[in-house]
Amino acid sequence: MTSQTTTQRIGTGAGKRTRLLALALGAVLATLVAMVAGTAREAGAAYPGGNGRIAFQSDATTGMGVNNPTGDYEIFTMRPDGTGVKQLTFNTTDDATPSFSADGGTIVFTSQRDGNREIYLMNADGSGQERITNNAADDEFPSISPDGIRITFERNQGGNGEIIVWVAGFEVNLTNNAANDEFPVYSPDGSKIAFASSRDGDEEIYVMNADGTGNPTNLTNNTVSDFLPDWSPGGGRIAFTSARGSSADTFVMNADGSGRKNLTRSAAPDLAPAWSPDGRKIAFQKYVRQNLAIGVIDLRTKEQKLLTDSKAYDVAPDWRPLAN
Repeated sequence: MTSQTTTQRIGTGAGKRTRLLALALGAVLATLVAMVAGTAREAGAAYPGGNGRIAFQSDATTGMGVNNPTGDYEIFTMRPDGTGVKQLTFNTTDDATPSFSADGGTIVFTSQRDGNREIYLMNADGSGQERITNNAADDEFPSISPDGIRITFERNQGGNGEIIVWVAGFEVNLTNNAANDEFPVYSPDGSKIAFASSRDGDEEIYVMNADGTGNPTNLTNNTVSDFLPDWSPGGGRIAFTSARGSSADTFVMNADGSGRKNLTRSAAPDLAPAWSPDGRKIAFQKYVRQNLAIGVIDLRTKEQKLLTDSKAYDVAPDWRPLAN
């Protein structure tokens, strides 16, 4: 499939972005050229909507909806209450870190099926799987922009992570420094990218313009690790993982870094938060009985519930937005 056809698929699940691509591609390519020169103008993540299925990766080998005899990581989805598990990928190597497009029609993910970690796309039902990167480095932790045109991800080569943006087969390095930059995610309006970076000595949450211009802002700024950010669907808050408690916990803060709160306060690590599209819940991965399960917390009642049975490593949840 050509790069142009690929770009049409992103965020549609059925390849209906032809007119948008025709209007935008010329401007996008011009922007990428300007970005390389460092002169570009400013151009998401949980996207708003109804609460659809939750995608996650798991190494489960048994259970309803599971067909994974080799016990590698595959991508699954389940209903918001944990029922109706469906396996979307079937390989003998890892498929990981699924992330939905804003319209819920496409999943972008990482796969090692071709020898190293590359970025892939598929429709939300698992059909139409397609690789979009192909290089010697490891590409992982992808996020689709709300307009469905761009994908940002981490490229790790020799232990150094950089934030890359991809569009129509063209790539630009947005960070390009000696620090480790990782876990990028678009804001719901597409203007910003939140990510984690070690550029100030330990891992912190930063926000930068989506085109990479200007200086990134350190939102957490403390002496412990803060990582794995995820925007609320309204863009006003960011959930993240922090080691500042007795273990790694799920925190939330305002988008400017103020008002930080610990949501989980658990003796065991609670990681990788993912906002629900209606903004009322956060899914996360939780250590239970020496395994990892997908849990969810209700932000109004603070009630926590396990969605998976923790007989395997169930990790990296992301919530599908549905049109209201």
